[in-house]
Amino acid sequence: MTTRSRLALAVTAWCLAAVAVVLPLVWLINNRDWGVALMLPVPFVVYGLLRLGRALEGWARAMPPPSGREGFR
Repeated sequence: MTTRSRLALAVTAWCLAAVAVVLPLVWLINNRDWGVALMLPVPFVVYGLLRLGRALEGWARAMPPPSGREGFR
């Protein structure tokens, strides 16, 4: 898998995860009386999504291990 395709896969995975988390959260905040209480964990949810994005970027940009035994003597 090339770096470009891994990056595209990582962006797609992050977008799907963000929509899957944010959309229900926003709907609950908007439509339920107790939804206002969900405003408290929102910064933690955003922080988690940022961490997920960084982890996926690290995975996408990781270099493959060297092939062969060039470094061993």
